[in-house]
Amino acid sequence: MHEFRDIDGKLHCEKVSVAKIAKAVGTPFYLYSHHTLASHFAAVDGAFAAVPHITAYAVKANSNLAILRLFAGLGGGADIVSGGELFRALKAGVPRSKIVFAGVGKNREEIAEALRAKILLFNVESAQELRVIDDVARKQKTRARISLRVNPHIDPKTHPYISTGLKKSKFGIDIDTALEHYKLAATLKGIEVVGVHHHIGSQLTDVQPFVEAMARVLELVDRLNDHGIAIRYLDMGGGLGIPYQNEEPPSPREMADAVLPLLRGRNVTLILEPGRVLVGNAGILVTKVLYTKEGEAKNFVVVDAGMSDLIRPSLYEAYHEIRPVARTSRPPRVVDVVGPICESGDFLAQNRELPSCEPGDLLAVMSAGAYGFAMASRYNSRPFIPEVLVKGNRFFVIRARETYRDLVRGEAIPPFLKNA
Repeated sequence: MHEFRDIDGKLHCEKVSVAKIAKAVGTPFYLYSHHTLASHFAAVDGAFAAVPHITAYAVKANSNLAILRLFAGLGGGADIVSGGELFRALKAGVPRSKIVFAGVGKNREEIAEALRAKILLFNVESAQELRVIDDVARKQKTRARISLRVNPHIDPKTHPYISTGLKKSKFGIDIDTALEHYKLAATLKGIEVVGVHHHIGSQLTDVQPFVEAMARVLELVDRLNDHGIAIRYLDMGGGLGIPYQNEEPPSPREMADAVLPLLRGRNVTLILEPGRVLVGNAGILVTKVLYTKEGEAKNFVVVDAGMSDLIRPSLYEAYHEIRPVARTSRPPRVVDVVGPICESGDFLAQNRELPSCEPGDLLAVMSAGAYGFAMASRYNSRPFIPEVLVKGNRFFVIRARETYRDLVRGEAIPPFLKNA
């Protein structure tokens, strides 16, 4: 559920008119609902209340400080994949004891920063990374708590780019060789083995892959116990999908009801890493129609947001519903909604039936709260757009629109070019 609805023919976020916000901050911009974010967190966290658990929000989905602070205030942690995300999580007030560090390419500096911050644990992706963490930890005269990320070879039945638990994935360690990696970890003086981690993919719309993956991982946990390696944390990752178009993903409660029976009698703390399911339907991208074009083969609606703002349609051919901010009785037309970026692949929708548009109309790109701004770029030297959070009848700019000066901050012309 979300808090974007028509009131008297005009789209509102909670109790605030989207058009009113557009007039105040300009277009394009991202818009989030506080109520939706909070209720989604409560739904996931509450579904697993029967077992000890940590709900560690996947920061990569949307890393705005205000959103991180909101989830931290509700008791959440953070699943991070970089030193920058660690910095953001700490700045937002996420408890260090609820931060887990994943990612296939952690460098020494990031590892050292995380050790100094005393995070909960690292999810380790390879034997070489394990040895690097051990070396950095020993140099700091400490021990790093770790889980190994294992690939259970379960097909998540999602887009290939967001499938992460198969044999061909760059992520994790083959579950069939994981025992040997754990034996190595147990010999390293800078390492404390505390858990097992798995994450099979994103935008899953069926609970069965979660169940199958958990069952395989628990078999590994039993083998580890037989070898004297006790597991205290079981990190099942994230990946629960949301409705973008016609999908009917399971609810957090349905996922919990399917998975929790497998944990009965086990003395472990479960770690969840929800991302998209918390923020995806809590946000929209608001854009303005600049021009309409009629071609021999296609008709186009040219808007002021593009692939630099929301890359998912261009990258994954992902579907996002697009609706007018103001209801109209104009007849529908089949159009491509395209942006201003100088690329043929710059589109937000193709062959989409929409009410006829005119310059100045506002359009809402729905379900854009996850992997929207977080994947934005400055391609074509376009400044980053604002982010706005609505709570009740008030709205707050939680990221200001960048200026052209922001685009060149940090750049310099060397002396030999200044007189050229």
